[in-house]
Amino acid sequence: MAKRKQTKTLWGRVVGLLRFAVLLFFGSSLLAVFVLRFEVPVKVTPLMLIRCMQQHARGEEMRLHHKWMPLDSISKHLPQAVIASEDQKFLKHSGFDADAIQQAALENLEGKRTRGGSTITQQTAKNVFLWPQSSWLRKGLEAYFTVLIELMWSKERIMEVYVNSIEMGDGIYGAAAVAEENFHCTALQLKKSDCALIAATLPNPLRYSSSRPSPYMFKRQKWILRQMKQIGPIEW
Repeated sequence: MAKRKQTKTLWGRVVGLLRFAVLLFFGSSLLAVFVLRFEVPVKVTPLMLIRCMQQHARGEEMRLHHKWMPLDSISKHLPQAVIASEDQKFLKHSGFDADAIQQAALENLEGKRTRGGSTITQQTAKNVFLWPQSSWLRKGLEAYFTVLIELMWSKERIMEVYVNSIEMGDGIYGAAAVAEENFHCTALQLKKSDCALIAATLPNPLRYSSSRPSPYMFKRQKWILRQMKQIGPIEW
């Protein structure tokens, strides 16, 4: 009898701890997304820390170049370039592009595709709140944060966080860092061709470099420039 009572007490504690953990997660995530809807700089992300740990594990010097800049201090061509390259329905969808997801799934099944159908909002959710390795858990959390971001942030704020936080090279994060490191200028001085070249690296910024573009990169840059011309200036 006493043993059964102890088991029930232990189980009750476990359930209580799980309930507390769930409430803590949802409460803290809601608070974090709410706070970041305002003009709060995102100084560091999980990806930045993970990359630094990977560099240290390989015996390399840790590299983290990142400087937050307001969107109006970044070239107007960069949002246009990343929308043209990554998510042309960004201003219209609510966080998910069903057509892109379906197409990506079909092409993955056929072995033709090496990247997913993630929107800019989904990539922002992953970069700011989660980790890079793909798993069902991360995809579920990514969807959760994507919904929260779309509910609480404006499209302009999503873009501001995205172009400041995304990985744009080895140890390079955001527009200001890539402008200084690869183009020797400020984020505001980036030219249209520079922005198209940066956007061309985003499928894999550790493989493709905007400072040492390959023939493939130049080809993709031209395609992005044509798409930018069709899209026109971004009106928030």
